[in-house]
Parts: sequence; structure tokens; C-alpha cells
Amino acid sequence: MTADRILEYCLMELEGTVLVDSWGERGIFYNPANKLKRGIYILTVKEKDGENDNSSRLNRENIYRVNLGVRKHTFEKLFGTIPKRPAKGGIVDMEYDFTTLNQILPHPVYAWMGWICTLNPSESTFDRLKPYILEAYEYAKEKYAKKKI
Repeated sequence: MTADRILEYCLMELEGTVLVDSWGERGIFYNPANKLKRGIYILTVKEKDGENDNSSRLNRENIYRVNLGVRKHTFEKLFGTIPKRPAKGGIVDMEYDFTTLNQILPHPVYAWMGWICTLNPSESTFDRLKPYILEAYEYAKEKYAKKKI
């Protein structure tokens, strides 16, 4: 799998989505008819470390991380308790190696919000990720519906 293929999949399969480059990453947002400035986050692809997010060591050659927000009860089923929010520049207090490739993991910074991630997913890991992408999409649609547009 490549980051481009994952983004293309989302744009083709998730109606009302747009691709936005922001904060050094590419994101899929729910934004039908572009009524919002950006839209509601569904998924991001991060390809380099940032000042406050370097625990996955994305500066290694050809490494990228797919990030998405699922419902908190889904996160808890996958990983147990939602961790506390880390201090700025820190990572969540969870016993995971956030540099591990091809495994669904808690997000190293945003797990406290119910975000999950995977670094360089294979085809089979991406297939396992698809139901979570759909959940993130449905969740974004619910958040969008609550906005006064």
C-alpha cells in the first residue's frame, strides 16, 4: 500500500470528502459542497515528524502513518482504557512501540481523543483498517450534521 492509494480509496469510496493539505500532512475531510473552510477530519496521512509529534520516527525513509478518529468505545475495545492527554510535545502513557510498522496502534499523541493509527499498512492491514475508516467517516458526518451551516 502507498499513502496515495489510501487517500484515493477514501476519496472514491466516501461521498462528500475532500483532500486537504494542512500542517505538513494530507487529510481526508468530510465537506460536502465545500461548505466549511476545511471540513470535519476523517483520516490523515503524516509523512514526516513534527515538533509535537515525532514518536513514530516518520523521518525514516519511506515511512508514513495513517491516522483516524474512531468512537471512544471502539478505541476501548481495541486498546482498553482511553489514556490521559499528554503534555504538549509528549506522547500518551501506553505500553506500545509507536514506531512499529504494519500494526493498528493507538495514536501516539491523540489516543486520548480516540484516534488510532498504523505505519505503512500492508494490503491485509489496510483491509482490517477499512471498517474503522468507515466508522470515522460516519462519525464525521454526525459531527457535520450538528454544525449550523
